[in-house]
Amino acid sequence: MQADDRLIVALDVPNALEGLRLVEKLGDEVSFYKIGLGMLTGGGLALANELTEMGKRVFLDMKLFDIGQTVENAVAGLAQFDLDFLTVHGDPNVVRAAVAGRGDTGMKILAVTILTSLDRNDLDVAMIRDGEIQGIVTERARLAFLAGADGVIASPQEAAMIRALPEATGKLIVTPGVRPAGTNTDDQKRVTSPAVAINDGADHIVVGRPIWRAEDPLSAVRLIKTELAAI
Repeated sequence: MQADDRLIVALDVPNALEGLRLVEKLGDEVSFYKIGLGMLTGGGLALANELTEMGKRVFLDMKLFDIGQTVENAVAGLAQFDLDFLTVHGDPNVVRAAVAGRGDTGMKILAVTILTSLDRNDLDVAMIRDGEIQGIVTERARLAFLAGADGVIASPQEAAMIRALPEATGKLIVTPGVRPAGTNTDDQKRVTSPAVAINDGADHIVVGRPIWRAEDPLSAVRLIKTELAAI
């Protein structure tokens, strides 16, 4: 079965060697991978280089958040790695710094809205303003687009509202928190299925544990791709 770029497989495994083993197991069925913060000290950047040399697309999920100059410097350094996507937090000043840092490289800057592991109770504890979470996510997405973000990270439950924004024209929506039927939601609180996420406006879905924890990861990938192909 041909790879489908709409599926990004999250390599949330302990180190680059395990990540590379999974990539080899999935072979030509997967063309796009996410490397997150947990992999960084386990050889994540080396794995990113390995994947690009293999012709794979790479999404580096660092969720950078710092003062503007620090973000700009960090992004400028990461832009040398021929990455496709890089995440930063969706604060407009952070987004603007990241866009400046990537320069004229082709790396897309994706702004994180509200993490998919959070619900309204979590926002209350963090003293984030009152209001329905979908409205907050949508407004953060709008402001990130205005600041120059190429796309946003949001739960699939907010994809349709974001896609309806005038500011979302030509922008990417990437949705973690996607769970195929019959799989565990784990620590994700705002989830839906692969087909629903794409139908609601997502360009890419990110799936990790339902694949790499599966008894047969290749079969798990094929089931997701079959669901996507039917859209």
